[in-house]
Amino acid sequence: MVVTSLEGLSDSQKEDLVASLCCLVIGDECDAEKLAAVADASGNTLSTTMATLFSGVVSLAPKKLESFTPGPGGGGGGGGG
Repeated sequence: MVVTSLEGLSDSQKEDLVASLCCLVIGDECDAEKLAAVADASGNTLSTTMATLFSGVVSLAPKKLESFTPGPGGGGGGGGG
């Protein structure tokens, strides 16, 4: 999904985007408090539930944040035909 404007996103989609970007800013050491602080500093809001959810997912991933950000050349789907 390419986002060129936040106006077309629902509140839930905006919160998902804010949480995801905050995780990228913080890195592997993210916790709910840091996520909320980065969101606030950027002029956005992040509910405690979403901050806890995203920090928990990153902390439980085998390679932390790297699990969600594969390097270049990771391969993609083959052509269809």
